[in-house]
Parts: sequence; structure tokens; C-alpha cells
Amino acid sequence: MKDQRKDLVRNAVDASCFNSQAALPFELRLKDVELAMQDVYDFFFDVNSSLVAKGLERLDDMLRPAIMSGVLSDMLTASLAKHARSLTDNRYFNGHPDLVVRGMYPDNSVKAGTEGVEVKTTRKPGGAVDTHGARAQWMCVFVYEADNESEPASSRLPLTFTEVYLGQVTVDDFRRNDRGLLGTRTATLHKDGIEKLRRSWIYLVKRR
Repeated sequence: MKDQRKDLVRNAVDASCFNSQAALPFELRLKDVELAMQDVYDFFFDVNSSLVAKGLERLDDMLRPAIMSGVLSDMLTASLAKHARSLTDNRYFNGHPDLVVRGMYPDNSVKAGTEGVEVKTTRKPGGAVDTHGARAQWMCVFVYEADNESEPASSRLPLTFTEVYLGQVTVDDFRRNDRGLLGTRTATLHKDGIEKLRRSWIYLVKRR
């Protein structure tokens, strides 16, 4: 059986794609974002190398898109908390936002706070992503691509972040999404809201 480990590629963040003019809140640095993305790349390379060596599928191919987005959001939140100077994980389970200013809330835990950054991931170019409700918040959206179709599977490209936006939005920037009786009500930035967020881009991969 062919050893597929040599076909795996360790992805790397392209530092030239960052917006050097971006103004980030809460003492965040572009380097913090770069390191968080690289942490994700390194994790997937290490895990996939082990899986493929055992003849198993890559993690990228095992996880459904919704689960993948949740995993990535959690990983990026944890990594940003590690690298950032003033932000840390919100210790309240399912609390908002994901990252809070260290020392702002008791035990760095708050059900619904305002001082911090909510982290989202999506495969949708442009950064449109569903949220659990319309809030005034700092929102950081990571857009990624996952190759689940190329054949043979051993030649698939690694997961890649292509866009990152970090901007401040208000309740009025959202539209409410109608759902059925069994659905969870969500909210998404409307046309003007998403354009507002896109003006606060911090990372864009140049398309050829």
C-alpha cells in the first residue's frame, strides 16, 4: 500500500495577505491572528498525518461542515486567547462573546457581555454567517476552504483560511431569519451589515 503521508502538505499562513492598516480592538495584533491560524494548520497536519498513516480518512473528510465550523471556532478562540495580550476565553458555557477582556467580568465568565470578541467560521465567501441573535458586538469571522472532492483523496489540498474580518456591528446591522416550528431562530448580517463588516477586513488571500 502506498504511503500517503508524503502527500500531505503542512499549510502556512501567507503574511503578505494581512491588512497592515487594520485597527484591531482590545490590544489584538495581526500576529495574534496569524499565530491562531497557524496553530490550526499545524494541528490538522499532525492529526491527518497520524490518521493517513493508519489508512484512515483525514479529519477534514470525517467531519460534517457544521461540526467542522464549530471545531474551528473553538480552536481559534482558544488559540487567540493564548496569544492575545488582553483577551481570554469566556468561561461561561455558551456565553457571549467567546473572548472577553481579562479581568472585566468575575472569573472571566459572563452569560452576555459586551467587552470582547465573538469568533465565527464559515465556508461562505464574504463572511456571511448565522448567529444565535442580533447583538451589538465585535465579530471576528474566519472564512475557510476545505477540499473534500479532489481525487484521489490523498491529493486533496489542506484546509485553508482565505478571509478574516474583524469589525464592530450593531443590532440594526442584522436581519432575523424565519425558521419552522422545530428550527432555532437565528440572525444574519443584512446586505449593509455584511458590507460594513467586510470593510474591516484583516486578511484576504489574493486570487489568481
